Amino acid sequence: MKIDLNKLNIVRAHTHLMNGDFTSVELTRAYLDEIKKKNSEVNAYLEVFDDALEAAENADKMITEGKAGMMTGIPIAIKDNILIKGKIASASSKMLEDYQATYDATVISKLIKEGAVFLGRTNMDEFAMGGSTENSAYGVTKNPHDLSRVAGGSSGGSAAAVAGNMALVALGSDTGGSIRQPASYCGIVGLKPTYGRVSRYGVMAMGSSLDQIGPLANTVGDCEIIYNVLKGKDPKDGTTISEETYKIETSGARSGKKKLTIGIPRHFLGGDGIDKEVMSAFEKSIDSLKNKGYEIKEVQLPNISYSLMVYYIVMPAEVSSNMARFDGVRFGLHKDGKTGIEDYFESRRAGLGKEVIRRILLGTYVLSSGYHDAYYNRANAIRAMITEDFSKAFESVDLIATPTAPSPAFRIGEKADDPVSMYLADIFTATANLTGMPAMSIPMNGEKFEDSSGGREAGLPIGIQFTARHGDEAALFEVGKEMLGE
Repeated sequence: MKIDLNKLNIVRAHTHLMNGDFTSVELTRAYLDEIKKKNSEVNAYLEVFDDALEAAENADKMITEGKAGMMTGIPIAIKDNILIKGKIASASSKMLEDYQATYDATVISKLIKEGAVFLGRTNMDEFAMGGSTENSAYGVTKNPHDLSRVAGGSSGGSAAAVAGNMALVALGSDTGGSIRQPASYCGIVGLKPTYGRVSRYGVMAMGSSLDQIGPLANTVGDCEIIYNVLKGKDPKDGTTISEETYKIETSGARSGKKKLTIGIPRHFLGGDGIDKEVMSAFEKSIDSLKNKGYEIKEVQLPNISYSLMVYYIVMPAEVSSNMARFDGVRFGLHKDGKTGIEDYFESRRAGLGKEVIRRILLGTYVLSSGYHDAYYNRANAIRAMITEDFSKAFESVDLIATPTAPSPAFRIGEKADDPVSMYLADIFTATANLTGMPAMSIPMNGEKFEDSSGGREAGLPIGIQFTARHGDEAALFEVGKEMLGE
């Protein structure tokens, strides 16, 4: 049969593979053909793996032998900071341009066991530091909906690959919104799981108390399938948690009695930085959910206005610590200087981009003697207060809804010289990383954004974000599936 990539999700692809309508090799080749046609323009992939068809052949053998799972033979794109043994993992940095992974990340091991097919490694902001993929050492990833605009970041390559039919699904990492924001910009679904539900072993650390690995896909159901494959306690990652850590009381909706209750922090949605078109689409989505029987309730999050400030203290501090290993000796590019210390400076100067250097400097400052208590310790205290605010709100609601980002995708270069403006794009997403709670971005009812600069309908996607209590990804999947009619 002719493969229509526009109509595929994991379940449909699995059904076709099991029925023999097409093979994994044929499906993989269809995606490779799309990559060949589009990637030179979009720049979603840094490398397409030359053994993808071989992996597809192995998947077909698993299917023939009756050993197939839901992910067997499914083509998937992998963000360039996730290790695959024998493959380059550069984190889109010159520092690691030729680094070959010596082991598999836990998430990769799980997908290999399932028989998934890795198409290639996707572009990203260097070491995951950025919100537009403009910070990649290998060029910006463009938005498939409008090539003059960014795909978001830092998982912009993964989002663009899925949105451009260059992968059925993809993996990304999320430290302050790096899965959800590009999902919003590219019109797909992106899930940041509860902190600790998915192992970080074999994933290059940016902010160790903030990072999580998660899926990007066209449907909520696909995100759920991948999440169920990836989740679980891992002895190689001491921060991972078991299913029993957060015992969620079954909601009325999941027992068939009533819909979930959705909280709206309206006191936080009235700022000048939020585009009116985004808020209009958000209100339409909330009205739609209300008409479907969901209870809508206003909630108070007294300290949420401090979240972005807290994030941009905690995150650079952890960046400063994690980046110390890339010194031209232990890992990465090496440049010779006249002395050992000059080796260090020359290597980092040649290997690291300006955004990475900026965050290292910020982090080193807030951790320095005399400023540690004033900045880092105080930020962690407020972080605990923000988490408590969310926990109290979840005593009366099941989910908290906001826009995913304050605007649709912006034009390439528009914010390149204004890092503060770029950082403000994380205003809604950073809270889930600070609190460790799960959050998901879902396209808002096909709403289109009026491009005020050009006075024309740009057709750009906009996402709505739902945050749930720790461990309650099921609530996210439930409301997301109803929104998208799955």
